[in-house]
Amino acid sequence: MLRSGRDHCLRTLAQAPAPTTRLVCLPHSGGTAAVYRAWAAGLPPAVELLAAQYPGHGDRFGEPLSAEVRALSSELASELLRLRPLPTVLFGHSLGALVAYETALTLSALGRPPSGLLASSCPPPGTVSRVLAGTLSDGELWSLTHSLGGADPAMADDAELAEALLPVLRADITAHEHYRPESPATPLSCPVRCYHGVQDPLVDGASLAGWASVTTGPFSLLERDGHHFHPFQDTERLLTDILAFLDTDSLTRS
Repeated sequence: MLRSGRDHCLRTLAQAPAPTTRLVCLPHSGGTAAVYRAWAAGLPPAVELLAAQYPGHGDRFGEPLSAEVRALSSELASELLRLRPLPTVLFGHSLGALVAYETALTLSALGRPPSGLLASSCPPPGTVSRVLAGTLSDGELWSLTHSLGGADPAMADDAELAEALLPVLRADITAHEHYRPESPATPLSCPVRCYHGVQDPLVDGASLAGWASVTTGPFSLLERDGHHFHPFQDTERLLTDILAFLDTDSLTRS
């Protein structure tokens, strides 16, 4: 992954010689920018693919962790504002969806609104999750992470890995579960699309229509076969849908 000397958070996963669109991906709790690396092969050369690396994650391991969604979004928005203006779509999975939403609010307030927001496996801002994972013991949290497909099953019994990653998971989950949007928040104007794995035990699919209230633009929801980590299974179909979203008239006009 390429890393600009001036950028602390963004990682370039796919460079585009003459990009027409920038797709910025935000990881889930405990995730790193690398979870989106495989997406590069499925994108056309006109799409620039970037991903965020949260402090204390991946190659930023050792930096202080952040348990605040707004702190994560502030860092990301600041770096995006330093980039050449380009139609930008934010994709966030789980915790990343809230970071993407807050980033979209900041960019909009500063005159650089995103062209679209894609929220995956995440209840609407301000909605309490079905399972409050932050209240679980270390053993329960580690087991839940593996049962959801959020970690390599071969690592389930690795005590040293668990000891290293559990503080990261807890910080992220705290950020997710304690986040509340400012009220009243100025609505976005860009299209918003949600993705929901219909077997996801953490997200009530009936609640996802609430994402429509965060924007005055179009809202849509796609239900997919899969669990909480559905974006990393059957990725080809997901990318096909994302590319169709990038190419819609509403996005082009935004």
